[in-house]
Order: sequence, then structure tokens, then C-alpha cells
Amino acid sequence: MDRTQILACYDWVDGVCFRHPGKGEVPTAKVGLVPLLGSNKHEVRACADCVIALGDMKRESSSRSAGKCQATE
Repeated sequence: MDRTQILACYDWVDGVCFRHPGKGEVPTAKVGLVPLLGSNKHEVRACADCVIALGDMKRESSSRSAGKCQATE
């Protein structure tokens, strides 16, 4: 998939990117939840560049771990 197709998979809302809070409010997508005390959770949001970077890191990690599999006897 290209960048445009990947970004189309997300719902975008103005918010603050967790990696670039200094940018202020920009289009962001929900990328996770952080548990807080009690039953509350904080939504983690990322800008388009970070969504792409996180996806790249995930694919790289998956490809590295796939090569470490060994057959069992």
C-alpha cells in the first residue's frame, strides 16, 4: 500500500500528536490507549507522519522476528 492508502484506513480528527505536541492541533488518528488509574484510559493520537513511521517500525519489527523462528522437534 502507498502512503495515501495507508492514511485512508484511519479516522482523522484535529488533536495533538503524542510525538509532536509543539505542532499544536493538527489532523490526528487514534493509535492507542494508555491505561490511567482506575478504569480511565487516555487516547494516544498521532499525526500522518507518525502514523506512517509507526507502521514502518511495526513492519520492520515483524520481518526481523519472522526470521528468528526455528523448527521444533
